[in-house]
Amino acid sequence: MVKSIYAWLDQRLHITDLFRSTAGHHVPASSGSWWYVFGSATLLCFVLQIITGTLLACVYVPSTNEAWTSLQYLNHTQYLGWYLRALHNWGSNFMVALMTIHMVQVFLFGAYKYPRELTWISGVFLLVATLAMAFTGQVMRFDEDAYWGLGIGASITGRVPLIGDRLVHLLLGGPIIAGETLSRFFALHVFIVPALIIGIVAIHLRLVLEKGINEYPQVGMPVKKDTYDAYYEKVIKEEGVPFVPEAIGKDLIFAALVLVAILACAAYFGPAGPSGPPDPTRVDTVPRPDFYFLSIFAMLALLPDWMETTVLFFAPAVLLGFLFLLPFISGTGEKSYRRRPVAVLSVLLIGLVLGTLTYFGSTAPWSPKMNAWSGDPVPPADLQKRTPLEIRGAAVFQNKQCRNCHSLNGHGGSRGPALDEVASRLTAPELTRQVIQGGGNMPAYGKTLNPAEVDALVAYLVTLRPNYRPAARDSAVPASLSDHEAGAQPGKPKGE
Repeated sequence: MVKSIYAWLDQRLHITDLFRSTAGHHVPASSGSWWYVFGSATLLCFVLQIITGTLLACVYVPSTNEAWTSLQYLNHTQYLGWYLRALHNWGSNFMVALMTIHMVQVFLFGAYKYPRELTWISGVFLLVATLAMAFTGQVMRFDEDAYWGLGIGASITGRVPLIGDRLVHLLLGGPIIAGETLSRFFALHVFIVPALIIGIVAIHLRLVLEKGINEYPQVGMPVKKDTYDAYYEKVIKEEGVPFVPEAIGKDLIFAALVLVAILACAAYFGPAGPSGPPDPTRVDTVPRPDFYFLSIFAMLALLPDWMETTVLFFAPAVLLGFLFLLPFISGTGEKSYRRRPVAVLSVLLIGLVLGTLTYFGSTAPWSPKMNAWSGDPVPPADLQKRTPLEIRGAAVFQNKQCRNCHSLNGHGGSRGPALDEVASRLTAPELTRQVIQGGGNMPAYGKTLNPAEVDALVAYLVTLRPNYRPAARDSAVPASLSDHEAGAQPGKPKGE
C-alpha cells in the first residue's frame, strides 16, 4: 500500500527525479572530505536562526519603550526564554564564524575559479547579508551597546558624499534615533535580510548543482577553460558518488557537532545582554559590538581622525571589489594552496591583523575613566617649578576633570592620548586650538571655558614634556641653536 501511494505521488510530483537531481546528484569522491563540511553547517545555523527568531518574535516588542523590557521579560520571567535568546545569539556567532571559514576554504582550494565564478560571487553576497543580519540583530537588543553602535553606524552613513543625510533619514526614520528607527531595523532583521539570504541560498545551491562541487585540488592540475569541463565530467563518471547517502556522512557528523556546541554554549554562557537601557546622556558607558565587529570597532578607535572617512569608504570598496573580481582576475591556473604561497600568506596576514584588532577591541578601555579624578589632589611633582599662571592651569585641568580621558604619569583615563609629552608634540597655539575647537574624539571646550581659563590651561600644558625632549615649535620658523638650548632646559618650555 505504501509503495502504491508513493508511486501515485511520484507520478504527479516527480519526487524521484527531484531527489536524483538535487540531494542524489553525483559529486567527486574526493569532495567527501572534512574540508567540505562548513557550507552545510552554515546552512544549519541559518535554519536554527529562522526557528529561534520566529519564536522570539512572538514575545519581542519592537518599540523603543518596550524592547529592552521585553528582553528582560524573556531573560527572567518567560520559561526558558533566556535559553531561547542564547540559542539565537550563539547561532548567529557560529553562523558568521562558519561562513568566514567556508569562504577561506573556498579561496584556498581555488573553488572560485572557472566555471564557478557565479557560485563564488553569490557566496560573497551571502557573507555580506550574514553580517547585515548580525548587525541588525544587535540593534534589536536596544541596550547601551546597540544604541551607541547604531549611532556609530549612522555617523558613518552620514559621511557618504552628497546623499549622506538622506541615507541617515532612511536608516533611522529621521535625523535621530527614535521610535521609528527600531521598527525599521526590526523589519530589516526579520523580513528583508532573511528573505534576501533565502533567495541567494537558492541561487547558490542551484549553481552548485549546475556546476558541481569542486574536486579536491591536486598539485600540478591547473584549471584550463578549454579542458576543465571535460576533465570534471570524466572525474564524475569514473569516481563520482551520490551526495546522499554516500558523501553526506561527514556533513551530518559535523552539523551534529556544531548543533551540540551551540546548545552547550547557550547553556553555559547564556544570552548576550541586554546591558543597561540606552541612555545618550551617559558618557561613562563602555559600548562594544559583538565579536565579529570588534576589529572594525578597534580600527576606527585607533585611526587618526583625518584618515577615518577615507578608510571607511575606500577600504570596504576595495575589499568587496577584490572579492567580486577575484574569479575574473585569477580564474584559471593552480587550485592547490601548496602552489599558491601568496594566497596562504594573505590569509595568514589578514587573520593576524583581524585577530589583533579584535583583541584590542575587546580589552582596550575606550571610554573615559570616570574615577580618575574623584577629588584626588594634583601630584606635587606636577606643580613644582610652575608659575602662578601654570598652577592655575593645573587647577583648571583638575576641576574640569581632564584626567577622566587623559593620563599623567600613568594615572588617568585612556580614551585620549597621554599628556606627559604633549608639549613636545603641539605648540601653544595648536594646544589652544585643540582645547577650543576640539578634534577627533575630543569635544570642543570653547563654550565651557572662558579665555582666562584657556590661557591658564595652555600655559600648564606647554610645560608637560620630559627633560630630554625639546618643546614643539612652529615648523615655519627656522630653528636656531638658542632654540635648542632653551628647549633642552629641564622642565621648561621654550621662552622660559
